[in-house]
Amino acid sequence: MRGLTRLLRYRLLVPILRRREPPVIPARGVMVGVICALNPFVGAQMLIVSAVWAIQRVLAPGWKFSVVAALAWTWITNVLTLPFFYYVFLVTGRLMLGQWDQLLGFETFRVELQTILDGQEAGLSKIWNVTEALITLWGIPMFIGSVPWAVLGGWLGYSWSLRFIARYRRRARARFLHRSRRMRNPVGRVGNETA
Repeated sequence: MRGLTRLLRYRLLVPILRRREPPVIPARGVMVGVICALNPFVGAQMLIVSAVWAIQRVLAPGWKFSVVAALAWTWITNVLTLPFFYYVFLVTGRLMLGQWDQLLGFETFRVELQTILDGQEAGLSKIWNVTEALITLWGIPMFIGSVPWAVLGGWLGYSWSLRFIARYRRRARARFLHRSRRMRNPVGRVGNETA
């Protein structure tokens, strides 16, 4: 558990804390990363972030976001969390479409998804084949069901990270000021000067 906590800290938090831009830029990066992570395109989240970055540079060059933070936050959907997210997307989509009779249990879903993901392909062909199989098996409901979660997750990621970065920087500044005051006025010197 300790190793997982450390990995999450270095993969998700350090990229947004070490940036020197205004807090809004890494916060936007978190938002873009979370939105790109919360979609059913298997393994394509980093490619989607790259495409968003390229499009943003052409269409809205004044609206900047941290690509490093965005790429880091795509990791919230990974091999371990993928079945859970896909199941939530599918159930949400079917509920949104009124397909109450087509809901299935998580274990049935997990087995079917594992069968799809165990294909022999690699790289872009695997991404394409898995996406095609997801569309064939579960279709539009999974894609529709991901939209509210991507929007909500992006907004929460942006709001949380903006506050988190601002608080972290205020504390770091206070620690810096405290240390610099202590270096200028050591306790022993102050006592000797007043005596």
